[in-house]
Amino acid sequence: MLQAAGFDHSVTPHDQQEINRRRDRLLASIALTTGVGLILALPFALREGAEFFLPLTAALVIAIALVPFLEWMERRRVPSALAALMAVVAFLLVANTALVLIVVPAADWFRLLPERLPKIQNNLAPLIDFYSQLQRFVDETVQMLATGPVAAAQTAAVDAPRSLLQFAATSAPSAIIQMVFALLIIYFFLAGWTGLRRRTINSRGSFDGAMAVARVIQNVVDATSAYVLTIATINLCLGLAVALALWLIGMPSPLMWGGIVALLNFVPYFGPMLAAALLALGGLMVFDDVWWALLPAATQIGFHLVEANVITPMVLGRRLTMNPLLILVSLTFWGWVWGTPGALLGVPLLIIIQTVVAAAGTPDIAGFLFERGTLTVALPQENDEKEESGERAG
Repeated sequence: MLQAAGFDHSVTPHDQQEINRRRDRLLASIALTTGVGLILALPFALREGAEFFLPLTAALVIAIALVPFLEWMERRRVPSALAALMAVVAFLLVANTALVLIVVPAADWFRLLPERLPKIQNNLAPLIDFYSQLQRFVDETVQMLATGPVAAAQTAAVDAPRSLLQFAATSAPSAIIQMVFALLIIYFFLAGWTGLRRRTINSRGSFDGAMAVARVIQNVVDATSAYVLTIATINLCLGLAVALALWLIGMPSPLMWGGIVALLNFVPYFGPMLAAALLALGGLMVFDDVWWALLPAATQIGFHLVEANVITPMVLGRRLTMNPLLILVSLTFWGWVWGTPGALLGVPLLIIIQTVVAAAGTPDIAGFLFERGTLTVALPQENDEKEESGERAG
């Protein structure tokens, strides 16, 4: 009985090595099974807990993107708390400007949609004549929109929010709580960033581990902030260019359409297509000729092709090159989990994950996190060699 329990002192080193190997294999199997189960359950947990995880994730991504601004202020001897407050205020100003330029005019366009439906149908009539079988479908769709929720929205329309404060006041309590929660996360993350980074690096048990953590943190901040700020600048220029072109052809609310183009361009592939569809709908609501009505969408597509194939590759180069398949998978996954906000966060989250994995090394992520392997047992021979080397060093 004692021998079976492992108390037999006559076990040879070879037998002990075999016992250790089997134990490691069992622990590795348990860890692998548990890890696979957690990975499979994680998307459903994120989806069900979207009210908590979505604002938390968005706040962390925004905070990481604001870290270079925070560090720039701290290098000029601005206290961390004040620098964090200034970063949050700057973000709120940008968000409030975007809200005023996009949401307010868009609400007016939405209210005009029911009365403009006959004009849209007349503009599309030359094209629909080629597909007579679809005429009945179009008539039924127009009738449904004219008498359905859109018409009801016209009669029960309320004034669009003119600022973030008014938007929060007219939102559901849960939306207000999420907004405040996200802003607090951004502020406290930035206010404690310098100390948190220092404590994280100093907590490592070795110099190599500390350097690895410092490298990962710096790479994540640099890659995320570089992508967000660079893409935001490119999208802003794209939106202004589209707005100027739309103003020249007589499209109402050109700044609104430019803002929509800039915002949707953060979502690769799908965003520009949606922007083109919205511009086509807007053109059909304004212009009488179908080909002139499709000119705003054609203009946006032309600018997007130049931006995507010339400007963005030239500016970003190879620094943030990502596999298109990974981008599609990330957009699809986060879009399924959190909808449109998830699609907007898809690429920044992919950059963060890729940066951490690249710096940590694959597949030993656990070894990177804990500095030493948790399932590896040193063999007696290796222990003897370590002891001998330690004695020689002494």
